[in-house]
Amino acid sequence: QVQLVESGGGLVQAGGSLRLSCAASGRTFSRYVMGWFRQAPGKEREFVAGITRDGSSTYYADSVKGRFTISRDNALNTVYLQMNSLKAEDTAVYYCAAAPRLRVEVIASAYAYWGQGTQVTVSS
Repeated sequence: QVQLVESGGGLVQAGGSLRLSCAASGRTFSRYVMGWFRQAPGKEREFVAGITRDGSSTYYADSVKGRFTISRDNALNTVYLQMNSLKAEDTAVYYCAAAPRLRVEVIASAYAYWGQGTQVTVSS
């Protein structure tokens, strides 16, 4: 069992940066692949970035490659999403999620635990 809480969302101008954090409870955090998803009103939830259990591999949606960086600190039970060069189309509720997998998954159903989400709004 793991509980996830996101933070760091807010309003930012296009071209700006935000860093999202996701704090996890429990002592088995390092056993989970972690991912970030986002969902805009009226649209399906989409994969943004994922990271393996030890942080050795990462995977990004094409729309955010070169702009976003996912990382994790297992000692702090925390996963991060550094978002740079933000665009208006990045506006969405961002969710972190944990999957009992060995490799990054891009399908939401692979993730067993989800945070409550944090709003990111990019103004143009």
